[in-house]
Amino acid sequence: MMILAFRLTFFLNGQLPAEPRWRKAPSNGACLFGRARILISLFLILVVLSGCVHQKFVSEPYPRWGDESSISQSDGNVPLILRTLVPPEPAKAPACVLLVHGMNEHIGRYGEVAHYFSRQFFVAGFDFYAHGLSNPVLQQADQALAAGAGKQEVGDAFLAQSLLHDLEPLRQTLDRALRQTIALCDAQSDSKRPVFIVSHSLGALVAASYLMQVRNEDDPTKRVRGIVFLAPAFAVSEPPGWRGWVANPLIKLSFHAETHFLHPQNEPLPLLLFNQLLSLITVPLLDGIFEVSSWPGLRSFMTPVSPGWVTDYLTDSEAEKTRLRADNWIVRRSLLRYVKGIEEEVVRFRRKMDQFKIPYYLVYSAHDPITPAWGNEDFARATLKNHSDNEVLALPNLHYHQHLFLKEPVRTEILKDIELWMDRRLHALE
Repeated sequence: MMILAFRLTFFLNGQLPAEPRWRKAPSNGACLFGRARILISLFLILVVLSGCVHQKFVSEPYPRWGDESSISQSDGNVPLILRTLVPPEPAKAPACVLLVHGMNEHIGRYGEVAHYFSRQFFVAGFDFYAHGLSNPVLQQADQALAAGAGKQEVGDAFLAQSLLHDLEPLRQTLDRALRQTIALCDAQSDSKRPVFIVSHSLGALVAASYLMQVRNEDDPTKRVRGIVFLAPAFAVSEPPGWRGWVANPLIKLSFHAETHFLHPQNEPLPLLLFNQLLSLITVPLLDGIFEVSSWPGLRSFMTPVSPGWVTDYLTDSEAEKTRLRADNWIVRRSLLRYVKGIEEEVVRFRRKMDQFKIPYYLVYSAHDPITPAWGNEDFARATLKNHSDNEVLALPNLHYHQHLFLKEPVRTEILKDIELWMDRRLHALE
């Protein structure tokens, strides 16, 4: 470990320790490979150390809001629970709003947000596959607590991600929730009201990629008249501080290789050959490492726990940070196979994001390290012209990721901005 740290210090300073005089000086390619090997090794050591000990308990019931309707699933998964809130006069609601949460969190956190929008709209929300009460470990814990049992150990909730090689299971959950939302919304009125999706972070990437899929005549996306993207995952994370010094070069290497993997970028021939060679080596290597790290027997100590810095960048509200740290319905670990699959999904989406046609309202923070601004800026440049109602709210002085959980008055101002944008869309549809 000390030797590795010593060599890493020189690497971060742009040089390697001197080699013995009798040894032939390495080529530039060998130096590049050596540095990449050092980064990968250190990254894996940090992963192992962060995943060695992880116990987590829940002692309070899942934070419910609204009415519940259960959707049975034929694929053997636990039933999908849809939560709904209606305004004082349900028949007069001009539209329906589906709330979509982010990675590893749950829709129970969004009770206040749901109540805000339910003053005017029919509101629904759900937990993604392997999240919240769609996670079998968490659902069983909630049932045990409801039956009077004491605190429940839920440290293995992350194992529900074992089948997640990509985001398709999450898109399927969204499809079922959207269909049920439309059915319940239509039951409240004689007319077929438009649907808006309000999505956050990874949920925004799931929703965006879902809306771009080609479907048959029975397509619920036809009812979607607009989507709100809150800090969408259109880029890979950039950890701050010393973690960034270690992790960001590897993250950027992996993302660059995945972007170019068997996909030329119209670059000059020498650069094309270099990028393809780099990607043909790097992508299979990292895919193999992340896959093996997700196997039974290894994943219990190779799966990292969410670092503490993440909470600091979620919100500026100390009260909300306290709630976040105490909320063990949030999954604190992510299988590396799942993390790699998300990166691949980001790359695939970016290749075709210029084809996104549904009107959107995009909100992001300029200094957010969890979903960096460059992903949102690229998306806006590629799509802003696709519809006259597309709007972007860039928050230049913020580095926080969860806009609906900021301190007042900013939180309510953003909620009002979203509501006004939906109202403008409704007027445009008249």
